[in-house]
Amino acid sequence: MAKEIDEQPVIVKNSINEYIDKISRQINIYNFPWKINQISSIFLVGCGTAYHSCLVAKYWFEEYTNFDVTIDIASEFRYRKINFKNNCLYVFVSQSGETADTYAALDLCKKNKMKTCSIVNVVESSIARDSDFVLPIHCGPEIGVASTKAFLGQMLVLYMLCIKLSFDQKKINKKNYQEKIKNLLSLSNLCKKTLLIDSKIQKASKSFIKAKGSMFLGRGYSFPIALEGALKLKELAYVHAEGYPAGEMKHGPLALIEEGMPVVVLAPRDEYYKKTVSNMQEVIARGAKVLLVTNKSKNEVLSENIWETIEVETLSEDLFPFLTTIPLQKLAYYS
Repeated sequence: MAKEIDEQPVIVKNSINEYIDKISRQINIYNFPWKINQISSIFLVGCGTAYHSCLVAKYWFEEYTNFDVTIDIASEFRYRKINFKNNCLYVFVSQSGETADTYAALDLCKKNKMKTCSIVNVVESSIARDSDFVLPIHCGPEIGVASTKAFLGQMLVLYMLCIKLSFDQKKINKKNYQEKIKNLLSLSNLCKKTLLIDSKIQKASKSFIKAKGSMFLGRGYSFPIALEGALKLKELAYVHAEGYPAGEMKHGPLALIEEGMPVVVLAPRDEYYKKTVSNMQEVIARGAKVLLVTNKSKNEVLSENIWETIEVETLSEDLFPFLTTIPLQKLAYYS
């Protein structure tokens, strides 16, 4: 797993090189089989980590496209009575391309003659073979049971698909389109710098394995990353962890906070920053040990009594999930 976490800057670079023409500054998604006006909605389906990548993508598609966006866990999708629509693109996300529930959901769509696209790491897999269109994530073999580099790869391909469709819909102009491509081209180097944050995370991990449980909080793009961070801790350290939207704390979960409980707060300096810090102060008031994950800034953090602060590199708000994911992977690894 440590090897695969450290491979992520290279994975990001390889994936971007596969999809972006650096000279023309274009995202190339060749042979896309449908015209943009044939699609009015997108349905994203996955399991576990892949589902979390779909959750992040929902924010992107809602922000940058005119599509109605729905997401579902594959094991729920296959047992529901779905109201299939011909103008909907069903996107299936899986590292292996052999995830049984995801394949069953795809099979259900195929039987109903729906438009299907898969985002997979293994292009010879069952899900890839049976989809109308395939977008590989180009991560190479992932041996670790807990997915790390494939998660970044899934998010990256979903983001590039979103930005490409947004430009085709004329939802963003050429200047904004090329600005986003420019940001993508700098992502690999920023991931490499973020990987250097180590000593504080290693020290903090001891508190997580000693605690009865822990919480991961975030708003907006950071909420799915909080879920992913909690999942990684459960998978690897076998300790209880829960991810919540930061604004939901006052609707019940705050009652679980007790003295010394470790709580990870994802609060990059985006439009949600001040609100998330306000939620963090409520948690600190209950005696929790807060591990704040934010990005580097000249401004001071707007809170006191924070246990530890992890600062990632700074980039555009919509790309923060790529950088805030890395400390949480390291936290789970060391725990």
